[in-house]
Amino acid sequence: MLDDRLDEIEAEFQSVETRLASPETSADPTLLRELSKRHKELAEVVDAYRRLKAARDDAVAATELLEMADPDERDELRSEVDRSQREAASLEDEIQALLLPKDPNDGRNVIVEIRGAEGGEEANLFARDLYDMYLRYAQNRKLKVEVIEEQASERDGLDEVVFKVVGKDAWSRFEHEGGVHRVQRVPVTEAKGRIHTSSATVTVLPEADEVDVDIDPNDLKIDVYRSSGPGGQSVNTTDSAVRITHLPTGIVVAMQDEKSQIQNRAKAMLVLRSRLLKAAQDAHAAEVGDLRRSQVGGGGRSEKIRTYNFKESRVTDHRINLTLYKLDAVLGGDLDEIVDALMAAKRARQLTDEAGG
Repeated sequence: MLDDRLDEIEAEFQSVETRLASPETSADPTLLRELSKRHKELAEVVDAYRRLKAARDDAVAATELLEMADPDERDELRSEVDRSQREAASLEDEIQALLLPKDPNDGRNVIVEIRGAEGGEEANLFARDLYDMYLRYAQNRKLKVEVIEEQASERDGLDEVVFKVVGKDAWSRFEHEGGVHRVQRVPVTEAKGRIHTSSATVTVLPEADEVDVDIDPNDLKIDVYRSSGPGGQSVNTTDSAVRITHLPTGIVVAMQDEKSQIQNRAKAMLVLRSRLLKAAQDAHAAEVGDLRRSQVGGGGRSEKIRTYNFKESRVTDHRINLTLYKLDAVLGGDLDEIVDALMAAKRARQLTDEAGG
């Protein structure tokens, strides 16, 4: 059954290649673009399928030779059969993964929002730690970060930070970071050395283009006001801060990071479009609030997705029961082991769903 499907894909691939070489396609930019995109989608699967057929042929040929080989040649031929069979099995797994439905957000940039939740100023300090961790991780992965909004708290923590991660792997590397992150440590504000538990929330949204989300200007309520810093003091003498309310959904986005009202408005619209896109992608959510709560909940410690325990130098991701005793490395941006495990768990769930479906 898998081979039948792969034969159809290979035949389509060959047809697309033929059409791409025709003068008619060259004269039609829209058709050329569509066929080039399809060719790219099919090429990886077809390449793996051709390697699979070669590995199978090698296994068959080595088996035939084994049946009539001299005794001194049989060990080498058995090794060749085993190697070819293992390669074929590995390629079948690779192809199954390639045939899974593509995530509609693959290739998109992401908008990440981090806020201190439970724990007062300690939660804000932890939000700062998470922000620094993601900056280093993005740097490690050669992804670009653009700060959209940053609101410092009184002790140099973060009440809130919103930033964009740019790169073709941004969504796949960050999508699983959304949720409640819990920290267990002695806060700098603790005089008696007692360990406290605090939390910060992370929301990850796919960046939306203007063509992805149609926003009626009549659905927006736009307010302008003066920016304020930690403690509420005014940091600007002009009304440059912008608050946009999307009336149909009740989403409110406020921006005050820039001195220009125009720039703050553009950033607010960027975040608003991304939140609306995320809402539209979830067929089971009636409103954006449900979608956001699926990631951040109420910010309570019991809703955690990951715990960072400083005393034990331990990081535990509760969704996949993964525990690493390398807290400093993780907070230093070494997230690949966790992210790779989460991506593998996602693929395993998809394969299970495909098999069951």
